[in-house]
Amino acid sequence: MQALVTKTAETTAPGELLSGKTNLIGMPFERLEGFLQSLGLPKFRAKQVWHWLYVRGLREFDGMDNIGKPMRELLKDNACIERPTVTDDQLSADGTRKWLFQYSDGREVETVFIPEAERGTLCISSQVGCTLACTFCHTGTQRLVRNLNAAEIVGQYLMARDILGEVSRDERKITNIVFMGMGEPLFNYDAVTQAGAILTDQNGIDLSRRKVTVSTSGVVPDMRRLTDETGLALAVSLHACNDTLRNEIVPINRKYPLRELIDAMRYYSEKNPSRRILVEYVMLQEVNDTPEHAAEMIALLKDMPVKINLIPFNPWPGSPYERSSNNRIHRFAKLLQDAGLSTPIRKTRGDDILAACGQLKSLSERGAREKVKLH
Repeated sequence: MQALVTKTAETTAPGELLSGKTNLIGMPFERLEGFLQSLGLPKFRAKQVWHWLYVRGLREFDGMDNIGKPMRELLKDNACIERPTVTDDQLSADGTRKWLFQYSDGREVETVFIPEAERGTLCISSQVGCTLACTFCHTGTQRLVRNLNAAEIVGQYLMARDILGEVSRDERKITNIVFMGMGEPLFNYDAVTQAGAILTDQNGIDLSRRKVTVSTSGVVPDMRRLTDETGLALAVSLHACNDTLRNEIVPINRKYPLRELIDAMRYYSEKNPSRRILVEYVMLQEVNDTPEHAAEMIALLKDMPVKINLIPFNPWPGSPYERSSNNRIHRFAKLLQDAGLSTPIRKTRGDDILAACGQLKSLSERGAREKVKLH
């Protein structure tokens, strides 16, 4: 069981690159101030550099035209603006777009953009692989390789924004961020919350904290930290409402059972009385989709401010489950709605390119094995 909750993994410390230069992306503003001062530059320059990095999205120091050439040369000698590279770009028939991003060590993650009429949601990854082994999730079949650092997380957003051609904060194409890609975000708490602070900083990217959602399968201690230390939105991957079934399909429940998970959700709600927690529930044929399962959910959540997203299961190669029929999903939803619970059925997006919920999996493992064979 210990392997399910291990937080450490092969990782790259933020800002440390093989080039010996410091990556300015992902650095907290206060650290950026300190770094520039260590180069002998005045503190106020940090606001200028921050603006160029996150408002203007600049990728080269030479474009910083309100900074003198000697300072630009100093920055080029000591720092860099590093982002991931795109190794694959797929477009679904429904407009969903999926990128495979590669980092400097060759590791890869998938990131998905879901356009809708009134918003655009970017689903970003927090780890290469995952340690949770949820049985319905494709990512869970890939071993945990390492955590992403804040630069690598923010870099997914910056790359997507550029590729989509977003030119200003007034005309956003990406309006919402969800940490629902590869990995368990709260097993990479520090990097995720640092990235969240950059994504919501009013002098930079300036996304609303209400529109940056951290999803967890139930890492209870860090759910409480998230509540106390950030203003970010919370989503919970529930998928079962009794411990016996949840132990089977969401194994972290063996360490943090439903009683503890619900207590942590109540804590979030008490601290954020004007917000609803998003509850994610994947619909598995004859596994968790009966009227009895709906009754369990009603008993568990009826007095909590939640929005329950029912997610039709998205098959992947070798998956052991089938998607619940439309009739079963709608029957389940009606039972919850009749009990007063907000229960939309999530529309499946991007499943033709394996970009839908639960389908993400990078090629890092295969690439690593191929490199070993070549040597």
